[in-house]
Amino acid sequence: MTLEKSFVLLPLLALMLLVLGWAQPSLGKESPARKFQRQHMDSDSNPSNSSSYCNLMMRRRNMTKGYCKSVNTFVHNPLVDVQAICLQKNITCKNGQPNCHQSNSSIPITDCRLTGSSKYPNCAYRTSNKMRHIIVACKGKPYVPVHFDGSVEVSS
Repeated sequence: MTLEKSFVLLPLLALMLLVLGWAQPSLGKESPARKFQRQHMDSDSNPSNSSSYCNLMMRRRNMTKGYCKSVNTFVHNPLVDVQAICLQKNITCKNGQPNCHQSNSSIPITDCRLTGSSKYPNCAYRTSNKMRHIIVACKGKPYVPVHFDGSVEVSS
C-alpha cells in the first residue's frame, strides 16, 4: 500500500518541482516600479554639489556593476508626490509612447553624469543639483512611475 502511494506521489512531486523551477526566477525579478524607485528616488537627502554624492549613490544603488551607467537622475521628493505626477500633464515620451507625464511644478533633482575620463570599474560622476519639472513614464495598476524620461526647465 505504501509503495503504491509513493508511485502516485512521485509524479506529483516531480511536477511541483518543475513548476517551482520555472516560476522561481521570476520571483526575484525586480518590477519596473521597484527599479524606478531604486534608480531614481532619494527623498531622504538633499545633497551638496559634491561629486561624492553621485559616486556613492550610483554604487549603492547598483548602477556600477559590470559597467558604468552614463547618466542618472535622483529625485528628492517623497515617493507619493512623484507617483502623483502620473495624474498630471500627459505628454509623449522620447521613445514615442503616449504614457509620459510632466510634473506641474519644479522639484529638486540631482543629475549624475559619468566623467569623460572615467572607465569601469572606477566609475566617477559629476554631480549637479537642479530645480526642474520632471517627466516620468507610468504604467500598471496602480498607475505608477516606471521610467525617468527627462527633466525640463519651464519658465513662468
